[in-house]
Amino acid sequence: MRIRDELFGKEVLDAEIQIVGKVHDVVLDKDTYEITDLVIKGSGLSEQIKASEDLVPMELVKVIGDKILLKGEDDIL
Repeated sequence: MRIRDELFGKEVLDAEIQIVGKVHDVVLDKDTYEITDLVIKGSGLSEQIKASEDLVPMELVKVIGDKILLKGEDDIL
């Protein structure tokens, strides 16, 4: 899998199917080269107002497809 082609720019949705942002970068484990976190930037107006990034641990990712769906509280408990 090519990370840039497969993940960068992909929309991230929370458990309520609300867009929380897009994948801007990833964090890799330096020993295993596994993705540990997704770096998310807000999209649309929030991206222009808020320049910060959020880290989402891969443990919170439920599905990666056309979009990335995050787990909800029911999935975590």
